[in-house]
Amino acid sequence: MAHLQQAITDFLTLKRIAVVGISRDGRQPGNLIYRKLRDAGYRVFAVNPRTDRIEGDTCYPDLASIPGGVEGAVITTAPAVTEELVHQCLDLGIHHIWLHRSFGTGSVSPAAVDFCRSQGMAVIAGGCPMMFCPPVDPVHRCMRWILDLTSRLPRDMSTP
Repeated sequence: MAHLQQAITDFLTLKRIAVVGISRDGRQPGNLIYRKLRDAGYRVFAVNPRTDRIEGDTCYPDLASIPGGVEGAVITTAPAVTEELVHQCLDLGIHHIWLHRSFGTGSVSPAAVDFCRSQGMAVIAGGCPMMFCPPVDPVHRCMRWILDLTSRLPRDMSTP
């Protein structure tokens, strides 16, 4: 857990974070993560090519469209899309990636994880920022405990 905690600490020290896969449906994980990070004081950028406004904020069609770029990306898309996105992240100099997953498949793609590691990118392959970004609500604290207990939190971190 110590290595995971260091990777999470490193990610959560970033100031500019994109949330990719945000939805027009505000109940989706990407939207919840977006709100949590925004409310915690991060400069977050919503990414969805199908809309220009989310949560009352500008939504960008892709990572390259974000003015000034970002330092990290939380990816909440289907695994097949994740593979393309990590290539875009590398091209844009985004080396801190969090692939969201709680109890289901989430956005984690083994090919995307392997690519990130082969390129020296810091990748957190699973879990959710809401389980770690203070203050952690009771639901996400419980989810983190269950995922840790069942060995479903990511264990093998890679760092640049």
